[in-house]
Amino acid sequence: QGSQTEAKLNGYLIDVQTPDLLIEIQTRNFGSLRPKLEALLPDHKIRIVYANPQEKWLVKINAEGEMLERRRSPRRGRIEHLFQQLVYLPAYLQHPHFSLEVLMIQEEELRRNDGRGSWRRGGWSICDRRAVCIVERHLFEQPADFLALLPDALLEPFSTRELATAARIPTRLAYQMVYTLRQLGLIEQTGQRGRTRLFRRSSHSTSGG
Repeated sequence: QGSQTEAKLNGYLIDVQTPDLLIEIQTRNFGSLRPKLEALLPDHKIRIVYANPQEKWLVKINAEGEMLERRRSPRRGRIEHLFQQLVYLPAYLQHPHFSLEVLMIQEEELRRNDGRGSWRRGGWSICDRRAVCIVERHLFEQPADFLALLPDALLEPFSTRELATAARIPTRLAYQMVYTLRQLGLIEQTGQRGRTRLFRRSSHSTSGG
């Protein structure tokens, strides 16, 4: 009750405005949210809802919109992929008015053979994306909640490469995790092994810091 979509507030367009919460729906490019968060977070609770495809189906359609082929993409999304976006917002993740809900979804990507698409797709253009269903929900209401994304098998102290191995993610993504968690004060450097930096959970992080 009392919710508005595409509402305007202080010169900004809000996806969903409720009496006590502003909701922004994102699929990528968290960096574009910084001016809006800077202006509105001091006086409003804001929740970013991030839809991340865990499973993607590639659907080829003809000019009339009829399905020609539907196959599952071999690439699968991971909850850890959200750190590719969180690196743009560490200062705002700590604000008491900020929260993040991650929806791991099954998605269909519609493609049409109009000759305008990437050569990698043989000229097929992506004409639409649509969510089929929600597979998982993850809610992060305070910085310490992000510690749950460190793998249980990870021993401390750990290097970035050891994090990548334990989580089964690319090293670049592990670096983005380490950067974000350090900015939030959730992990800290605890020495080196040769030239390799080692990290551990901060002493205050598990108390909600």
